[in-house]
Amino acid sequence: MPESKQEPPTAPPPVLLITGASRGIGAATAQLAAARGYKVAVNYLRNQPAAEKIVAAIRDHGGTAIPLQADVSIEAEVVRLFDETTTLLGPITALVNNAGIVERQSRLDQIDAARLYRIFSINVFSAFLCSREAVRRMSTRHGGQGGAIVNVSSAASRIGSPDEYIDYAATKGAIDTLTLGLSKEVAEENIRVNAVRPGIIDTEIHAAGGEPNRVDRVRKTIPMRRGGQPEEVAAAILFLLSEEASYITGTLLDVTGGR
Repeated sequence: MPESKQEPPTAPPPVLLITGASRGIGAATAQLAAARGYKVAVNYLRNQPAAEKIVAAIRDHGGTAIPLQADVSIEAEVVRLFDETTTLLGPITALVNNAGIVERQSRLDQIDAARLYRIFSINVFSAFLCSREAVRRMSTRHGGQGGAIVNVSSAASRIGSPDEYIDYAATKGAIDTLTLGLSKEVAEENIRVNAVRPGIIDTEIHAAGGEPNRVDRVRKTIPMRRGGQPEEVAAAILFLLSEEASYITGTLLDVTGGR
C-alpha cells in the first residue's frame, strides 16, 4: 500500500505586542493584525475600558487578543509587559512601538523641563526599552528565531512642527535615528526594524494638543486634501511586519497624503 503523506507541521500564529494600543493608530493596528492571524497584546496605560473594548471586538471576530496594562516609559514595567505577553500568548515575533503623546501647542520659549521630560520619557525612552526587550527575545544571537519591529514616528520629524510641537517633532527625530541605527545593529540576527511616519491623521491626539479640529484646518496643505485614517497607517505597519517586506529594513515609510 502507498505510504500516507504526513502534513507538514503548522507554524504557530505570530505574536504581536503593540504599545499604546487602546485608541487611534494602535487600536486600528491591533484589529487589522488580529484579522490577519496575529495573536495581539494590546498595551494601555490608563484607559482599561478602551483596551478591553478593542480586545472584545477582536475576539468577537474570532481573533486572539489580551489587554495588558503597563507604563512603557518605566523599565521594570516594560520587562513585566514582555514577560506577561510571552507567558499568555507565546514568544513575541513582532513589536509596534506606538505609544506617544503630544502636549498643548506651544512655542519653545513657553516649554519647561517637566514637559520635556514627560514627552521624551513616553515617546523615546519607551521605544528604546521595548526594542531592547524585543531584541533580547527575538535575536538569533540570544537564541531567538527573529522577528520584526515597526516604530511609529511622524512626518513632524522632518517638518519640525514650528509654533506647535517642536518637542514632539524632536522625539520623532529620535525615533527615526533609533530605527536606522537598530536596523543595522540587528540585521544579521534576523530582525527587521522599520518605521512609519504618519502625517495628519484623524485621531484624538489633536484634541490632546488643544485643537480637536486641526485636521480640518490643515487639510489644504496636504496634496490629497484630506487627513488620513488610522486604518491607512495600520495597513502600512502590517505590510512592514509581513513577509512581503522580507528584504526591507531601516526604512522610514511616509504615510502623509503627499505632505
